[in-house]
Amino acid sequence: MLERLNQTMEYIDRHLDQSIDVAGAARVAATSEYHLRRMFSALAGMPLSEYIRRRRLTVASAEVLADREPLLEIAVRYGYGSGEAFARAFRAMHGVGPGEARRTGAALVSQPRLSFRLTVEGNSSMRYRVVDRPAFSVVGLKARVPLVHRGPNQAIIDFVRRIGPQRMESLEKLSDEEPQGIVAVCDDLDPSRAEGTALDYYQGVITSAAAPEGTTVLPVPAGTWAVFTTAGPAPEAIQELWRDVFTEWFPSNPYRSRPGPEILRTRLSPDGTEAEAELWLPVEREQG
Repeated sequence: MLERLNQTMEYIDRHLDQSIDVAGAARVAATSEYHLRRMFSALAGMPLSEYIRRRRLTVASAEVLADREPLLEIAVRYGYGSGEAFARAFRAMHGVGPGEARRTGAALVSQPRLSFRLTVEGNSSMRYRVVDRPAFSVVGLKARVPLVHRGPNQAIIDFVRRIGPQRMESLEKLSDEEPQGIVAVCDDLDPSRAEGTALDYYQGVITSAAAPEGTTVLPVPAGTWAVFTTAGPAPEAIQELWRDVFTEWFPSNPYRSRPGPEILRTRLSPDGTEAEAELWLPVEREQG
């Protein structure tokens, strides 16, 4: 998988002065567009769309500084409909406009072409299972929150605080299917997975019981799930689990992620320093 991702990075670089078809890039990676976006954001720490934008502006900035062509021609070549749109994007990345950069030779920001390598440590094994599940329902409380790639998501923190412990206890009593107990569920993410885009976040349970008044039901269709477990210091153990799933498990196994909710069950020790976690991700077998 990592070799195919590197071929995809080459494909993107060859087409920076054209409209890049992400579906075409996914074909180079021999996977689905959904999985390519999901895999890339997990490995690179930024959405694929943001990487493409930054690479375009990096290559375009070199042409700006070369001072051989009008700025408008460079802008149009790299997909901007006007000089003003190009100048705004250029300034957002580099801190100066293209005209000023050309006049002063200002130092600019560079986004290098990414390449992916697998580091084999061999000192731990990942605990996982793959299960086929019939349809089930998540019942709980829902909020629309922004996607945050790094650091705490304050919108989620505030939402969970507003629920209160009594409401959470009453919800937990409804849990009668795996994963047991209160779960955090992320659903309906923007395909770009860009920072700040909205997603549905649930605190709830997997249950066959009727939904109590004031709660929301998320129906989940039948499908295949990869289930990962970990235990260790909080929150590092959970953060490392997400990292290891996308840097080690997916590249080494014949599965790819598919659209669907991502479910995390966490149990903290009484002092909050240790965590046990179970992560459920919707997957499908790779074709071919």
